[in-house]
Amino acid sequence: MNLPDGPFWRPPPRRPNPWRLALLAIALTGTTGCAGSPDLAAGTAVELRVPSGATARTVGERLEEAGLIDHPRLFSLYVRMKGAQRDLKAGHYSLTAGSSWGELLDAIRRGDVVTHPLTIPEGFTLREVAPRIGDFVGAPTDSVLGMLQDTTLARALGVPGPTLEGYLFPETYRFSEGLEPRVLIETMVQKYHDFWGPAERRLADSLGMSEREIVTLASIVEEEARRPEERAVIAGVYLNRLDIGMLLQADPTVQYALGEPRERLLYRDIDAVAEDPYNTYTHPGLPPGPIASPGEASLRAVLEPEDVPYLFFVAQADGSHVFTRTQREHVNAKNRIRREAARAASQAQSDGDGGR
Repeated sequence: MNLPDGPFWRPPPRRPNPWRLALLAIALTGTTGCAGSPDLAAGTAVELRVPSGATARTVGERLEEAGLIDHPRLFSLYVRMKGAQRDLKAGHYSLTAGSSWGELLDAIRRGDVVTHPLTIPEGFTLREVAPRIGDFVGAPTDSVLGMLQDTTLARALGVPGPTLEGYLFPETYRFSEGLEPRVLIETMVQKYHDFWGPAERRLADSLGMSEREIVTLASIVEEEARRPEERAVIAGVYLNRLDIGMLLQADPTVQYALGEPRERLLYRDIDAVAEDPYNTYTHPGLPPGPIASPGEASLRAVLEPEDVPYLFFVAQADGSHVFTRTQREHVNAKNRIRREAARAASQAQSDGDGGR
């Protein structure tokens, strides 16, 4: 290499490496170890919203505004140095004051966003689930119900149908903000699919029943049972009726056909929907599909029913049932329960009169 003549020549200065400068600055300031406003006590929960498509610089500025860091430009360089520019996830976060830069960045890279609970109780119909989903995502109930009743969506999500009735698995879910209704629906249906393993399918095959038939009967059991220990017995009763071709005569199916619950089902209610295929007083066999979302306990009660000799049952005041073999026994049980109810009402009236 030929050097230029002259006593004042100096080699050209090296261009500073920005990454080294950033590392040096971070090391000198100790910024990654602790950060934020002195007004925030360490451990304080701080709300932060990261917008969709946020850059490292935007995130740094938001963190500074929240009082979590003091050097947003250095934080931006730190994110780039970590190669995390494309990993920043939008959402609503609850971060902790006093956290290191690494801890803050890791939380945003993982997407540890704030979630909120959404409970779908056992025995809920689509009409009852729709407003809950709608309220959660801020969508009209009618719009959500239309999705839930869409047979095309049911097929796309791989359920036996005819709609999503019965296939939104009862559970308390946790979802972040800003999700579309379909995301919630898909999560609930996936939870339903998770129930069906090889063992469950073998049990269904041993009963000679399809997946839809199992869920349909389980939804009826869910609506009838008030005591957990009676689920498998009620399932056994209905299976006995199916085996001999007897009408199920399940009150919940008539309630479903009516479209709204009745405190007490009357004969005129049954007659009003006599042509409806969900009316098991007038149509033999199971209805076309589930009438509500059965929980795991009811599904297992149908897959593993009690081997019982009963064909009838009637509810008592405490929610339990009297199970009987014959029509005569059933009528006698109903008459006895009515007499007991009448005596209890009379006693309550007498106690009320005496207290005046």
